[in-house]
Formats: sequence, structure tokens, C-alpha cells
Amino acid sequence: MLVLLGIAVVVTGFVARINPLVVILVAAITTGVLAAVGPGVDAPALLAAGVDTISRFGEAFNDNRYFHITWLVLPIIGLLERAGLQERARDLVTRVRAATAGRLMLTYLLVRQATSALGLTSLGGHPQMVRPLIAPMTEGAAETEHGPLTDRARFRIRGMAAGTDNIGLFFGEDIFIAIGSIVLIVGFLEQAGMRVEALHVSLWAIPTAVVAFLVHGARLLMFDRVVARDMRAPDESSDDAEAGR
Repeated sequence: MLVLLGIAVVVTGFVARINPLVVILVAAITTGVLAAVGPGVDAPALLAAGVDTISRFGEAFNDNRYFHITWLVLPIIGLLERAGLQERARDLVTRVRAATAGRLMLTYLLVRQATSALGLTSLGGHPQMVRPLIAPMTEGAAETEHGPLTDRARFRIRGMAAGTDNIGLFFGEDIFIAIGSIVLIVGFLEQAGMRVEALHVSLWAIPTAVVAFLVHGARLLMFDRVVARDMRAPDESSDDAEAGR
């Protein structure tokens, strides 16, 4: 029953809004020490149990150190944004006169889908690519063409940028044979009594990816008109309000 006190430590720490990492560490040590409590167990044995619990954290981190390296991307992106990454990306795209919101996202769709087809799915993504680079660059291109953006136009651009990343990844990764989705499809079909080769599934994903690129690419080419309409909408509503007065 004493080991359940670790749960109480977690609940108390979260209620008190203490750093979750500290709360989990203290709860684990508490559970490890109390698990060693028993008849004839002295203080040095309890201390050794606490040390063993902490050493287990070190062993787990060391065994999975390559996995934890990927999480270093998040603080790096945060530092880059604090140093003005979004502003630099926005300023860079405003110098390209031919750049529009739709054309920029169409280029990103092509790159995202092509790299995903090669298995490089980590090159894009919302936190590491869309938020710090693609969305600010697209907004900068739209501001160059239409002037200061309204909230409606800005949010529509951000949503389309995120959707473009999803479409490029979803329809591109299935072309790569060594991907989890291909294994899932092959396994599901085998359970249903249909034996297929992973290579065949990958090849049949190519026409689907091409159609997806053409359909969404056409939407992106027409997206600049949608942004222009959103930019006019507030002015029309304000005119109607003034007319009603």
C-alpha cells in the first residue's frame, strides 16, 4: 500500500502546478524507496533503493538516447523563432515579386510529397516547418500582394498551409515501401485472406499521389482569389453597417 503514495505525490504536484518533470521524478523515487520498506530494512537500505531508482532513469535515458535526440529540435526551433526566424522568412519572400501565397504552398506541396515518397517524412511537419517557415512566408507573400492581412485571411492562410503539409505527407509516404502504413495495409489484407506484395501496394499509391497533387495543386492556384475575397469582406461589411445607419 505504501507504494501508492507515489500517486498521491503526482496528484499533489499537479494540483500545486509544480514542474511536471520534478513531480514525476519525486514520485518515482518515493515509489522506489517505499517499495523497499519491510521488516528488518534499515536506513542505508532505503537510501540504496533511492539510488537504484535514480540509476534506472539514467539507464533508460542511455538506452534510448538516440530517440531523445529528436526532441532537441523543439528547443532549437524555439530559439530560432525568438531570434526572428519568422520575421526573416517573411522579409525574404517579400523580395520575390512573383511569389504568391498559392504558388509558395504549391512549391511546398511538391517538395513535401516528393521527400515523403523517398521516406524523408521528418523533413516537414507543422512544428518544425509550417509554423516557423511556411506560414510566415506565405503570409508575407499575401501581404505584398494585398497589403496588411485581416484576421480572416491570415487564419485561412495558416490553415491551408497546415492542410498542404498533411496532404503532401499522407499521399507521399505511401509510395515509400518501408513505411508503417504499407505494412498495416499488407497485414490487414492478409488477415482478410488477400495476399498482396508491399511493392505492389507502393506502386499503386503513385497514381493516387499524382491525383492528390493535381487536385490540391488546382486549389492552391485558385487560393489567391480566396485570399483576395477575404480581404474585401471586412470592407463590404463595414460599408453595409454604415449604410444601415
